[in-house]
Amino acid sequence: MSRLLLFILLTLCGAAIAADEPVRHRVLAADKGRVAIVNERGQVEWEIPNRYVCHDIAALPNGNILFPTSDTTIVEMTPDKQIVWRHESKPKGGYTGRVEIHAFQRLKDGLTVIAESGNRRIIEVDRDGKIVREIPLTVDRPHPHRDTRRARKLDNGNYLVCHEGDGVIREYDPTGKVVWAYTVDLNGRPRTPTHEGHGTEVFNALRLKNGNTLVGGGNNNRVFEVNREGKVVWSIEHDELPGIRLFWVTGLNVLPNGNVVFGNTHAGPDNPQLVEVTRDKKVVWTFKDWTTFGNDLCAAQLLDVKGEVIR
Repeated sequence: MSRLLLFILLTLCGAAIAADEPVRHRVLAADKGRVAIVNERGQVEWEIPNRYVCHDIAALPNGNILFPTSDTTIVEMTPDKQIVWRHESKPKGGYTGRVEIHAFQRLKDGLTVIAESGNRRIIEVDRDGKIVREIPLTVDRPHPHRDTRRARKLDNGNYLVCHEGDGVIREYDPTGKVVWAYTVDLNGRPRTPTHEGHGTEVFNALRLKNGNTLVGGGNNNRVFEVNREGKVVWSIEHDELPGIRLFWVTGLNVLPNGNVVFGNTHAGPDNPQLVEVTRDKKVVWTFKDWTTFGNDLCAAQLLDVKGEVIR
């Protein structure tokens, strides 16, 4: 056998082996009394104690991590565990009830978007904690724990907000006017109670580049995509993936290759906590780490992906 032919055969063999290797990701997540980074080999490479259940988290371009430490407080922490920024939300004027933060986003201009349940508003604050912008929110069933879940400022300057208690996703312009809304339905199944049940308590929504909206349905037990007319054009149902059952669908990451990574919270140890699927619904990666995290993992970000991730 010639050296050239041997080289070609070895190269093709190596490519085949590499193609069969499982996908692995480096993951930032929060649950079970900690914020932690788990590397591709499943090892905890960084962690900090944090007893608060995080509904949002962000690894910033500067390497710092933005996460909540209480109902009302979010912090920015460096890799060497120094807090370099902190924000605490308080009741707005005329309101005396509880305030909870379930969503936040660091913008490219350095401002931080914060959704305040209870206050029923979105604020943008600067590094000094000054509120530079305030957007009132429409809430049909006010409750300081359920007014909002994930919220994101869009490229067009509007805000996409999930209202858990209302079961509605609303897009607001900068004045607080609702310019688009989608109401989650029971999808032909009966409502059942508890975190393991079925309902319309929506958790997450992302605006895709095609103008559609990807929805992490919360206890709707599915991830699905709707167009501007409110038609479901793609979905993964609660019992559609082989060997995986969907419960509270939470975090969403849309990767540059189009794959969708979503959180499967309150699903129990028989199911993965994170799932990556292709657009043709093939499962290419799952994350199941019941030593580091538990049944409340709903804030996670992939740290190894090159290119723009929508989250």
